[in-house]
Amino acid sequence: MSEAIAIHVLLIEDDEDVRASSTQALTLAGFEVEAFASAERARAHISYGAPVIVVCDVRLPGLSGTDWLPEIRKIDAELPVVLVTGHGHIAMAVQAMREGAYDFIEKPFTSERMLAVVRHAVERRQLSLQVRKLHDSLENWHGIQAVLIGRSPQMQQVRRTVMTLAETSVDVLIYGETGTGKELVARCLHDNSERRRHHFVPINCGGLPEALADSELFGHEAGAFTSANKVRVGKLEYAHGGTLFLDEIESMPMAVQIKFLRALQERSIERVGSNKAIAVDCRVVAASKDDLKTLSDQQKFRADLYYRIGLAFIELPPLRERREDIPLLFEHFTLLAASRYQRAAPLLCSAQLAELTAYAWPGNVRELRNVADRFVLGLLGDRLTLSPGNGERAAGLPLGLPQQVEHFERTVIVEELRRQKGDQPATAATLGIARQTLHDKLRRFGIAAEEFRAPRCSRCWSTSAACLARG
Repeated sequence: MSEAIAIHVLLIEDDEDVRASSTQALTLAGFEVEAFASAERARAHISYGAPVIVVCDVRLPGLSGTDWLPEIRKIDAELPVVLVTGHGHIAMAVQAMREGAYDFIEKPFTSERMLAVVRHAVERRQLSLQVRKLHDSLENWHGIQAVLIGRSPQMQQVRRTVMTLAETSVDVLIYGETGTGKELVARCLHDNSERRRHHFVPINCGGLPEALADSELFGHEAGAFTSANKVRVGKLEYAHGGTLFLDEIESMPMAVQIKFLRALQERSIERVGSNKAIAVDCRVVAASKDDLKTLSDQQKFRADLYYRIGLAFIELPPLRERREDIPLLFEHFTLLAASRYQRAAPLLCSAQLAELTAYAWPGNVRELRNVADRFVLGLLGDRLTLSPGNGERAAGLPLGLPQQVEHFERTVIVEELRRQKGDQPATAATLGIARQTLHDKLRRFGIAAEEFRAPRCSRCWSTSAACLARG
């Protein structure tokens, strides 16, 4: 979140002694205070979006606090109004809260009570104005900025690269962890190119059965095999003039890679059951969460296919490396969810916002969007629980220093375990700690290293999804 907005306290109190003592207490606590003897004199300071809160006595000469409340809410319904009331007017204050007052303070009150209420009201106003500012930013963004959202240098670079490549027909390889938005970037490449008038055709290579790959990619003629009752146009042919998006290309079976490479080199295909070559002009955008060059060096991915598609690259940063974008993205997803579910968009408290920006986000933007949906649906209660069941701390009261250090330490260990695929000796070596020390920390933090180990084929020890699917 951006730097906190300075909020002024408008104090309206007709009793000169109470006004002076309250002003002094608030000023000593670090608040900027403007004190008035009547609501009429304070009126000029109320406007939509004004960086102020109101602390107003209920009983005033002229316009009373309760009569002024509807007027303030009509100007800005999110402006916090704290009413100060005598003991005999508590029922009136409670009714005023039902009508939109933020809180009330009963006379006689202690400085601690007043400061606590004002502190919360100021925090609420800061958050509402920051969210409003983010909302305005989203409203003013157009084109690719409204799709690939973020102010971070990394996302600015991604947008520049997308717009540069969109003007060409060069094949593109997108790298990024799960949930970073690889398909969204591929669609931006398509939508901002001359090919946008034709089809954008996505293929999930991880879910491409080898036995059906020929028919799926190249199509088939009627009668080509038993169940081929009619002509089928394959994905490559359907993408003619447009863009073919190959998601999770690292999991494409080797046998399919050979056939696909030939189609790309010749820019033509033959339907199953036909000897007629059909010209295909499509742009290929591939996406992978793994380094294809490393996989090709390990003979787990065809090197010739890698060099065929590896002409231009876009690397998407994980969310933890662009934390300044989290508030903007969360606001965006909250507004989308509120519209989709026909709910009011709730407001985060500062503790929840701090948790959002401190969390490691292993699921990246996709996980953030899921949290925003649950937040709007009211499934999180008073605490913003991140990824239930993964051991991450739920948001609640602000963390003390020992808890912050512990939270940071746990995040570092989890991230390294993920990179090392659950290999504890390698994790300990990278972190520069003894294996026993790592073991003790895993037990203390409740981290199961086994959860980070990639499943492997029992025969070839491969992590390939296609190999695992074949058993």
